[in-house]
Amino acid sequence: MIIVVAGAGGPAGQAAVEHFSKRGDTVIALDARPVPGGRVIDLLDEAAVRALAAEIQAEHGKVDGVFHVVGGWRGGKTFAETRLPDWSLLCDLLIHTLQNVTLAFEPLLRAADHGRFAIVSAKAAEAPTQGNAAYGAAKAASEAWTLAFADALKETNAAATILVVKALVHEAMRAEKPEAKFAGFTDVHRLAEAYASLFDRPAGEINGKRWDLTQ
Repeated sequence: MIIVVAGAGGPAGQAAVEHFSKRGDTVIALDARPVPGGRVIDLLDEAAVRALAAEIQAEHGKVDGVFHVVGGWRGGKTFAETRLPDWSLLCDLLIHTLQNVTLAFEPLLRAADHGRFAIVSAKAAEAPTQGNAAYGAAKAASEAWTLAFADALKETNAAATILVVKALVHEAMRAEKPEAKFAGFTDVHRLAEAYASLFDRPAGEINGKRWDLTQ
């Protein structure tokens, strides 16, 4: 398959690239920073993202999946400490990159035999704490956008799914805090496996669905 990983420089993106590469798939890793074997691109640049989608179509003829794991967090302890510049940053990271990627790759996913798109959301979207106001609101907006994308795909064999976590954990975090339990956290490799499993399920079963990975 041809799999696009947006946000491939972070731990979740690296785990996804590793997972699909081991399966023998062609992985197109995208990030704002250089990543091994990846492509450097500003996902906030709509024209650049659309041009990249056209380039991938010309080179490979298709895209089977897009995994959007562009992330970031800003917050504080109280609602009053919320900084609106943090909201602006999170809008760019969590919403605007998502908008550009989905709009650019929609035609390719619609045309795929079993196109699969997913974002990583958080429990904070449904139950934000006061210190997570900006983050929770941005995640909620990204979910709403993804559900609208799912509605656009409902008459096709493609699907857009929301993978929900409390937080993510990876090897470096465990090495830094070997005594920590990370209760309720989702391992980045389990996240990659969850996304990969979407290709084994009918589109109608997963399109527009929220899959809670904290359980």
